[in-house]
Amino acid sequence: MKDLRALTRARATKLGFDVCGFASAEAPWIAGERLQAFVDQGRHGDMEWIETTLPRRAHPRGLWDDARTAILVGMNYGPDRDPLARLAERDRACISVYALGDDYHDLVKGRLKMLADFVRSRSGQDAKTFVDTAPLMEKPLAEAAGLGWQGKHTNLVSREFGSWLFLGAILTSAVLEPDAPAEDACGTCRACLDACPTDAFPAPYQLDARRCLSYLTIEFAGPWPEPFRDAMGNRVYGCDDCLAVCPWNKFAAEAREHRLQARDALRGPPLGELAALDEAGFRARFSRSSIKRIGVERFRRNVLYAIGNSGDPDLIDAARPHLESPDPVVADAARWAIARLDTGRLSTGGPPSRG
Repeated sequence: MKDLRALTRARATKLGFDVCGFASAEAPWIAGERLQAFVDQGRHGDMEWIETTLPRRAHPRGLWDDARTAILVGMNYGPDRDPLARLAERDRACISVYALGDDYHDLVKGRLKMLADFVRSRSGQDAKTFVDTAPLMEKPLAEAAGLGWQGKHTNLVSREFGSWLFLGAILTSAVLEPDAPAEDACGTCRACLDACPTDAFPAPYQLDARRCLSYLTIEFAGPWPEPFRDAMGNRVYGCDDCLAVCPWNKFAAEAREHRLQARDALRGPPLGELAALDEAGFRARFSRSSIKRIGVERFRRNVLYAIGNSGDPDLIDAARPHLESPDPVVADAARWAIARLDTGRLSTGGPPSRG
């Protein structure tokens, strides 16, 4: 179905996707074995859903037995400025690039459904859509479809878009010719590994999520070990360090989809202002952002850790009301932040040691 491949690519472009590729959903792959090793080593942390859905994640047909082809699309969300520059503004929040615009889950999913409808109507075969939240390993499929390769930081790297692609996948029972898989072009570079503030990569192409600031700020609900609090700086949601330093970003371009471009209100908002948000204010502030998914209490914890790292004693007043929080994790974060600022001590050590 060569014509359907060309028509699907054209339709994907019209829907706002920047790249589209095809992979076999039947071919054997080693991604499932790598995921099993990741879980066996406990590197998934508290993300129990990875372990419980492992049989379905191990192979695309574990999710849907009728799948024959995977159609992978990518939407560029490249930033308009260096995302690491915000780390120097310690009294302001640093938010991951992907969360500065509208929630990509909603945007990509809506357009992916339209693309799946197109594939169904042209092929006469069924098609199912997946955007991040389903138990489908999109990054290995994207590599197989030629969109990019999984770099040493385990994220997808594109020759054309660098680190900044949101992925969506369609599984279809239609049989379409696969594209050639992307070849790894990391070479001897280890910039992403060296940039990690918490030393979360035990080896190239391996991640220990328990040490990753993206995991800790978004997925992990409890209090952090103190060395990780020190290392987070002002990163209140996610971490872009390993993505931002990739040399392939020299080919990246700013997102052309306006809904993915950064909102001014999320560009380094003051930490004191964020600490003062009640639940209604939190929901209003992040109504269209993926940040709303973590809830106000987890967000407060992150903001309070960042306040503790700010070096600004004036922010003690922003932390103090949370000493009486009914959430013990938030109250603990407030005590920690105030103690840091009261003494004027800031950690000067390197990343926390392993073990």
